Amino acid sequence: MTTPVKGPASYFPSIEKKYGRPITAWKDLIRASPLTKHMELVTWLKTEHGLGHGHANALVAHTLAENSSE
Repeated sequence: MTTPVKGPASYFPSIEKKYGRPITAWKDLIRASPLTKHMELVTWLKTEHGLGHGHANALVAHTLAENSSE
């Protein structure tokens, strides 16, 4: 039995389905952006790429958490 995914990653299947782009592509976009602050990145994803707030927030939170653990 698999453990259910929790936290920001729980949004990933619906993000891929709704926006037609793999999560790795979204993370690459976030990392390539000159923006570094969480809410700046969320706003950018919403305005430039049409993501909803929850989806943008989940992607940014997960990506920034990965970056800080590297």
